[in-house]
Amino acid sequence: MEPEVEKIKRESDEEIWVHDSSVDYKGNVPLRASTGVWKASLFIITIEFSERLSYFGLASNLIMYLTKVLHQDLVTAAKNVNYWTGVTTLMPLIGAYMADTYTGRFTMVLLSSLIYLMGLSLLTMSQFIPSLKPCNLRVCQRVRTVHEVIFFLAMYFISVGTGGHKPCLESFGADQFDDNHPEERKRKMSYFNLWNIALSCGLFLGVTVMVYVQDNIGWNIASLILTITMAVTIVTFYVGKPYYRYRLLEGSPLTPLSQVLVAAIRKRKLLYPSNPSLLYEVPKSKVSPARLLAHTDRLRFLDKAAIIEDEEGIVNEKSHNPWRLATVTKVEELKLVLNIVPIWLTSLPFGICVAQTSTLFIKQAAAMNTEISEQISIPPATTSSFAAVAMIISIAIYEKVLVPYIRRVTGNERGIKILQRIGIGMALVVLGMIVAAIVERKRLSIANEEKIQGEKHGISMSVFWLAPQYGILGIGDGFALIGLQEYFYDQVPDSMRSLGIAFYLSVIGLGSFLSSFLITIVDHISGKGDKSWIGKDINSSRVDNFYWLLAALNGLNLCIFVYLAKKYTYKKVQGRIVAADCNKTDQAELMP
Repeated sequence: MEPEVEKIKRESDEEIWVHDSSVDYKGNVPLRASTGVWKASLFIITIEFSERLSYFGLASNLIMYLTKVLHQDLVTAAKNVNYWTGVTTLMPLIGAYMADTYTGRFTMVLLSSLIYLMGLSLLTMSQFIPSLKPCNLRVCQRVRTVHEVIFFLAMYFISVGTGGHKPCLESFGADQFDDNHPEERKRKMSYFNLWNIALSCGLFLGVTVMVYVQDNIGWNIASLILTITMAVTIVTFYVGKPYYRYRLLEGSPLTPLSQVLVAAIRKRKLLYPSNPSLLYEVPKSKVSPARLLAHTDRLRFLDKAAIIEDEEGIVNEKSHNPWRLATVTKVEELKLVLNIVPIWLTSLPFGICVAQTSTLFIKQAAAMNTEISEQISIPPATTSSFAAVAMIISIAIYEKVLVPYIRRVTGNERGIKILQRIGIGMALVVLGMIVAAIVERKRLSIANEEKIQGEKHGISMSVFWLAPQYGILGIGDGFALIGLQEYFYDQVPDSMRSLGIAFYLSVIGLGSFLSSFLITIVDHISGKGDKSWIGKDINSSRVDNFYWLLAALNGLNLCIFVYLAKKYTYKKVQGRIVAADCNKTDQAELMP
């Protein structure tokens, strides 16, 4: 038993220093009192707010710009928006890999933010420089080709910038909290909620203030505001450098995974040991600050990579061949990666629904009565603010009311398990698409009646009829999106956390691509009948049928997700279960 004096000394040392394999900006072990936690993460959340303001300020009104300024039809514009959104949210896979392998998260955030700023600057130039403007008239009949080229070049510069910015910034912020410190671990759970409140505030201002500026003052002024805001927050982010905790690079995270697979295949004919404790692990005396994972019974074939064939071959821990013998921790890391694949696949239909909020929902709003009074009207893209407000309110209630209560009832540190949170969000998305289908059917019937009556003032149905579908999806995002962020950060190997956030973003990105693909298929099939579900004009379409299709697909997908969630085994660290599924009984069972 550890002497009481040494135990007190060790606990005192842990309160002063952070021993989680991170360093301060000078390369030393960080002081707990002067680095990390909220003092560091608030700098990070500030630049996230700026980036989301820019992203949603552009993305939410992009379909209107493509149809009204560039004169693209609805199908072409929806595809272009989905392609851009897809690229923007798939690029993080590349940026995250580069950060985890070569540059580190701080450096990648800084470089990608500068690329993002270049895109915004180019977009601003295309609105101010006469030869790059759409045309010389206020209303363009024919847009200059050079403007289209510069416009899309600027937008894809922003995509590249997002590729390094999004996965690394969020994971860099979460790195400021020590998983081995109980208080900091709880604060990290609140960090993801605060992160999404800042995101929602950026979304809200982006789809209200920035869209209003775009529609009523000009895209040039809006682009200039976004460029200046991004420049200021990049400087702010850099100023916080002394307060950050930085993770040391461990090389390519894919190499150890490949080594485990090769070793397991080489030893495929060996028998399993009678006790998992006989599998190879780094001796505790040689353990680095990195955490060791506990053995699990899933995917037992991979355990063969940790079977010791010749004890003499590992007398010197550095001398063994990692392509022939892997530690239990490395084996469990590969199991983690394989385990997230089914969850990732069942998240994709959710991503398809999210894609509708920036495409078809906006076109619905544009075809409705957006007037609040005779003098005031709501820009169609501003309707996205309904979702932002609902998400902010739901997160606040969840964080301040539900979580404390559920913690007391269940003893679970997190309140509810991550996958339960995601499942609740998915169920709400199904409900949201059903409501969207009902509202759209009502809108179409009113539009047809008024067309027969020969009314020319436009549809009388208020745009506020869209508030329920936006609100339900916003609340669903408060559960599912944040749950997915936590899941892909917590349930991947520690060395792959930027890639983990990139996997989360790829759900939205691939969801956008799948939405485009689905729109193409639906348009092709339904176009053979009397009326295409998604035609050139929303009033001549049957978008309500498309929403019913999405509701059915997501309902079926939810059943599969629930089945997988019930059988899922969460990440286990030696001595405790990571907060994803941490309760008092589990901690007691896993205490060494």
